[in-house]
Amino acid sequence: MVGDGHVEKRPKDKKKKTKKKRGGGKKKMTAEQSLAFNSVTEWVYLDQSHSSSSSEDDFGVHQILNRAVDNNVVFELHSHSNFSDGYLSPSKLVERAHCNGVEEALTGEQPSSYIFGLSSEDYTVHIIALLICLLFHILTSRTGNVKLLVKVLALTDHDTMSGIPEAIETARRFGIKIIPGVEISTIFSQRGSESEEPVHILAYYSSCGPSKYEELENFLANIRDGRFLRAKDMILKLNKLKLPLKWEHVAKIAGKGVAPGRLHVARAMVEAGHVENLKHAFADISMMGDMHTPHETDYKVSVCCGCRGSQPLAEVAVELIHRTSGLAVLAHPWALKNPAAIIRKLKDVGLHGLEVYRSDGKLVGVIFTLQDGSLFSLLPLTVLFAYTDLADTYGLLKLGGSDYHGRGGHGESELGSVKLPVLVLNDFLKVARPIWCGAIKEILESYADEPSDSNLSHITRYGRGKMLKRNYPLNCGKGLVDECLSLWLTNEERQSAEFEAIKLKLSHVSINQGGLNVPIESV
Repeated sequence: MVGDGHVEKRPKDKKKKTKKKRGGGKKKMTAEQSLAFNSVTEWVYLDQSHSSSSSEDDFGVHQILNRAVDNNVVFELHSHSNFSDGYLSPSKLVERAHCNGVEEALTGEQPSSYIFGLSSEDYTVHIIALLICLLFHILTSRTGNVKLLVKVLALTDHDTMSGIPEAIETARRFGIKIIPGVEISTIFSQRGSESEEPVHILAYYSSCGPSKYEELENFLANIRDGRFLRAKDMILKLNKLKLPLKWEHVAKIAGKGVAPGRLHVARAMVEAGHVENLKHAFADISMMGDMHTPHETDYKVSVCCGCRGSQPLAEVAVELIHRTSGLAVLAHPWALKNPAAIIRKLKDVGLHGLEVYRSDGKLVGVIFTLQDGSLFSLLPLTVLFAYTDLADTYGLLKLGGSDYHGRGGHGESELGSVKLPVLVLNDFLKVARPIWCGAIKEILESYADEPSDSNLSHITRYGRGKMLKRNYPLNCGKGLVDECLSLWLTNEERQSAEFEAIKLKLSHVSINQGGLNVPIESV
């Protein structure tokens, strides 16, 4: 009963005190981002609906059902091991990605460039826009600690894929997928010009590698031979400059079977006491440069620090990556003297993308698009230009990676430190997966037409150990497609008419524990 003296008590509007988290609140995904995230994680993790406990993909990666998917799934698309100029073995590289290469101060999807379409009439507007960009960069650099889980690691050694099997074997223990990759050393020279510059092209392949492995390997071997030549020339020049080095010393630093490069020569100079550190060594090596006249051939006698060796033209490398069913991406374009011309030329021959995202703490600049279509920048030459605009202009994927070498020191980015936006990852996989699916189909068809040990090795090159450790022979019609390669592909891809036809062709062949082909009737 409500009387005259009764006062209804109303709850007080007390504002809940919430402690602000350092680094800002977590942003909610948009519908587009959610769809992209689901698509990416579907590829990263297995579809485990067919298993009651755990499953193993074509990499041998064990995945447990009912796992909690972290919103920060990181793709590291640029890394090096000691099979080229990295310091860590492929095994140690994978361990670092799992153990301590995953803690970085990041806010999430940090922009690496800020692009404005402005007219050239009012440069005051340009200056204001630039100041806004710089302020925005400073604000987005105030970060908290976010744990990043490296789930996909591309090993992209210079001119070799020899470290891939070791990386995959180790990655199985940590639930990390390895994208077989390589960074190809090339040369770009405009027609009619005597100048040339080095260009590095990243290639990303499917779980069983390039579709025409021998063609790619011969191509890379020719480049590696040129590296041996250049390294010996560097030593000869250094000896003439009264900085004696022995070839055996450089070869030992490089390691067995590794083509020596500038880094190995520089390390030998430091160890010999000729210079204090690698920076001084590289400076001395760079002073040995000289000029030569380029030749219009597929391979150029290139000069690297004054030392000649065979390197292919960049456009030839991109065309080869296409032929061998890989994804071609221009590495660190900000290091190029003439990026626009190079990107335009490589796009014409099939370039898929270029690196845009970085994490070395440097602002990747601001570019203004003028009314006449030209690019205008207010930044000094010491500040790196943005390449987002060029990627958009030519319809290229915008990618990036840490370019991790394991040298240590303040200036090197850590594994997993370049956190690509989920929309970028989704775009990458949308382009890459049909190419990789085609590669798998081509390799399987080649084996179905001629079931030899040689063709079998193409399929099991990066998964042979897992396959042959089984306690039973594989029926190739089901075993090779379903067990060895299937979980790289979607159910729809696996059940396509092309793969069913391959299964039928392989139904009479099996593999024993030695990896030999035998008729299934005799097994």
